[in-house]
Amino acid sequence: MADNNLGIGSRIQHPKYGRGVVVDVEPEFYNIWFKDEDAARSIARSFEGMEVLAKTHSDAAPITLHDIKQAITELIDERSDWQGIVPALAAKWNNGTLILKPYDPSLQSKEIPVETFFHKIVMLRDRLRVMEQKINAHPKFTDEDKVELQQYITRIYGSLTTFNLLFKETDEQFKGTGGEK
Repeated sequence: MADNNLGIGSRIQHPKYGRGVVVDVEPEFYNIWFKDEDAARSIARSFEGMEVLAKTHSDAAPITLHDIKQAITELIDERSDWQGIVPALAAKWNNGTLILKPYDPSLQSKEIPVETFFHKIVMLRDRLRVMEQKINAHPKFTDEDKVELQQYITRIYGSLTTFNLLFKETDEQFKGTGGEK
């Protein structure tokens, strides 16, 4: 009968390889050193043919698929341009449409879902934040260079304050010079 929770040091009897000792535990396999072969082999944790002679408890729980997904999610969050929870669109704009209508009546209007436009504004803001961080961390820029580039970014934020009416929360809005809206 398979024992899926053997720790390092557990002793087993394998029908083909003889007596062995668990030397490492992986999510799907045990690495077992077999005396008769003087070699280690990977044996599936679910293998039914092993007899447990002496069991030591595993110090750590095996890594599950959920653990791997969680680790990947954390890594992506840590390394991506995305800066946290996406801000919410003010309720009055839900399912709304942005209409761009040219002065010339012979030209066609353009309609864009407000949610799509809002998403693009938020992506722009997040990329500006990343650019700001990269400028401040750049090893070759002098402090004067950093201040000059930071002033441009601050002016861009100021230009984007027009779109603050789209945000549900005021602390998510753009702030221009001096932190004013």
